[in-house]
Amino acid sequence: MIVFDLRCGHGHVFEAWFGSSAAYEEQRAGGLVECPMCGSAEIEKAVMAPNVGAKGNQRAAVPAKGDEAPSPEAIKAALAAMAAAQAKALEKSQWVGTAFADQARAMHVGDAPEAPIHGQASLAEAKALAEEGVPIAPLLFPVVPPETRN
Repeated sequence: MIVFDLRCGHGHVFEAWFGSSAAYEEQRAGGLVECPMCGSAEIEKAVMAPNVGAKGNQRAAVPAKGDEAPSPEAIKAALAAMAAAQAKALEKSQWVGTAFADQARAMHVGDAPEAPIHGQASLAEAKALAEEGVPIAPLLFPVVPPETRN
């Protein structure tokens, strides 16, 4: 198996495994490789650091000179700040559950008044909304319905 670092047209970077370079090219050309964050099929190989094999299936990236990984504390602080920003935005937004795609589409075409909403949509529903030009944005962290909160 070969590990590829891939980048979608929206700038998301992710990792994927293929049996060969030819298998990657064939699947990409057939539209079978999609970004797990936004579903875009506009995929290209990302610039990647060389990886050194380790025991078993582990991989160890060789850091570039002068590059240091952020500390665990810095990562926790960044995630906490993003979660707080999302929570603040959701306070002013209404939960619509699985009706999200229908409500977003209705607001877009003018059948419903515009309002901040959030809810659930499948990848196919999100793709359809994006193709129709409906402005949506994925949430960074999973959100549960209000009735399931502690």
